[in-house]
Amino acid sequence: MARPFAEVIGDPIEHSKSPSIHRFWLEKTGLDAEYRRTRVAAGALAEHLAERRSDPNWRGCNLTMPHKRSVLPLLAAPEPQVACIGAANLVIPAGDGALAGHNSDAAGFLEPLRPLLARAHLFRMARIFGAGGAARAVVEALRGEGFALVVAARRPEQAARLVEGLDPQFNHSVALDYFADPTDFAYDDRAGILDLVVNTTPLGMSGRSALPIDFSHVPPGAIVYDIVYEPVETPLLREARARGHRAIDGLGMLIGQAAVAFEHFFGVPAPRRHDAELRQVLTR
Repeated sequence: MARPFAEVIGDPIEHSKSPSIHRFWLEKTGLDAEYRRTRVAAGALAEHLAERRSDPNWRGCNLTMPHKRSVLPLLAAPEPQVACIGAANLVIPAGDGALAGHNSDAAGFLEPLRPLLARAHLFRMARIFGAGGAARAVVEALRGEGFALVVAARRPEQAARLVEGLDPQFNHSVALDYFADPTDFAYDDRAGILDLVVNTTPLGMSGRSALPIDFSHVPPGAIVYDIVYEPVETPLLREARARGHRAIDGLGMLIGQAAVAFEHFFGVPAPRRHDAELRQVLTR
């Protein structure tokens, strides 16, 4: 008998860790369901979703490249955050053959920061490297948490678009290479200030060069967050820890956004008490 199933779709798709996460949680919860990995080429998205939404066992899908933006015209009920970010990474049936779209990247990104964000701060500032889809989700998430933002990208015009419409007194964009050279900036007293440095680029990923950043640009006590998860310990995080900064790796965001999807797909919360074991599974 066919079982309920969800899936991750993209092209390429072999690298995705989503099946490992969801299958781990399905086993822990004892749910009789599946989570699949399906290669769907760029031009085949509409046909694939049309076929899936006619299947009563299909519970939805996660989307990775190149579908996060191209899926938008196919959605009847995208949540407001999808429009703000300009991408969806989660699609579920919405009844009568319609599809609802969500973006769990922002919630997943914020999850490791929640204990800090529950505190009051005099000022919150984030330096964000990158201006792609992940950066858009991070900007939207941090804007909603009251952060002043500096967005840096290899193409400054992309960075400028991310802060367009935000208060120019507190939000700025620069070229990424600005952070490669040392600075003699004299940081003031950082007591009561939450500083965040975030890498959303693929720099530092296995097989890629490291992010070109001189740590004189990282304020004392800043938290360094790299959303890259392959490897978990990127050159950026290794240097941050060596310099005494708190570091957050990309598995936190990956697991957090997957938990949002799991509950949408299967109707129960992800069993997060097993996170330590799950991290071991993902880093074998």
